Amino acid sequence: MSIIIIAPNRDLSQWITAFNKADENLDVSIWPETGHQLEITCAVVWGHPAGSLTAFPNLKLICSMGAGVDHVLKDPELPDGVPIVRIVDDGLSFSMSNYVVSAVMYHHRRFDKYLADKSAHVWDPSSPSEVAVKIGIMGFGVLGQEAGKKLEALGFEVVGYSNSRKNVKGIKCFAGNKELDAFLREINVLVCLLPATPDTKGMLNSKLFTKMNKGTFLINAARGQHQVTNDIIDAIDNGTLSGAFLDVFENEPLQKNHPVWDHPKVFITPHIASITNPDAAAPQIVANYKAMLAGLPLKNKIDRDRGY
Repeated sequence: MSIIIIAPNRDLSQWITAFNKADENLDVSIWPETGHQLEITCAVVWGHPAGSLTAFPNLKLICSMGAGVDHVLKDPELPDGVPIVRIVDDGLSFSMSNYVVSAVMYHHRRFDKYLADKSAHVWDPSSPSEVAVKIGIMGFGVLGQEAGKKLEALGFEVVGYSNSRKNVKGIKCFAGNKELDAFLREINVLVCLLPATPDTKGMLNSKLFTKMNKGTFLINAARGQHQVTNDIIDAIDNGTLSGAFLDVFENEPLQKNHPVWDHPKVFITPHIASITNPDAAAPQIVANYKAMLAGLPLKNKIDRDRGY
C-alpha cells in the first residue's frame, strides 16, 4: 500500500510516526520525493500545489489532513472521479468548541475592557462585569453542534444556522437562505464555523452586518475566506459590531502592517483554534484507505458539488 503526503512547508515527522504506528506495512512517501509514481494510490494532502496530484495516474483516494477540504477543491487540476475524505476527530471538536467558548467568555465577561483597564492602571469594580448574550452559530455541523452543546450546558441561549436543517435538543435551528435574516435577528454574538465553499466566500461583510442587531460581537474560527476584514473594522468603528475575535484571515500570515493588529476591539489568534492530531488522524486515514482497497464505503466522504 503506497501513500504520498503532500503538505509543503510542514514538519511531517509526527505524521510519519503516526502512520507507522497505524500500519507498519504502509509505504509512505513525502512530496516532492514521489517514489514509484505508478504505485501511489492514496494522497494525504494539505495545501498541495495545484496540479501536483496529476503525477499519480493510479490515484484512488484523496485525504485531507484536517476537517476542511477547501484547500483540496481549489486545485483546478484535481483528478476527476477520485473520492475525497476529511478528518472528523473528537480532538478537533474538543479544541474548536473550547476555543469558541473562550471567545464567547472573552466578550461576555468584558475581558477586552479589563485588559484596557490594566494597561491604563484603572481599577473599576463598579461597571457591569458581564454582557448579556444570545449566541448564533453559523455552520452547525459536527464542530458547530459540539460548541453549541457546551455553550448551552453553561446556561447560554444558543441558536444554530446551517444549509440543511439540523435537530439538536435544546437549540433552535435555522436553515437555508430564506431563514438567514431571521437567524441574525435573534442573536448578538455571531460565531462563524461555516465550511469554505464558493457560496460562503466573503459572507462576513458589511451587507450581512447591517442585517444583525446593532452591537453584535463577531467570532470567526472557520476560514479567512469567509470574511472581509476591512468591512469588519469599518463595522466596529461605526458601531454596527461591538468587536471581533478572529482566528483566521484572507491572507496568512497576517501582514505586519495590517491595521487590525492595533485595533483595540479586535482580538487575534494565529489560526490555532483547532489543529489536527496526527495520532488521531492517521488511523482514520488508514482505515479509509483499506476500505477503499476492499471496495467498502468510505467514512467522512465529501460531496464535491457542495464543497463539504
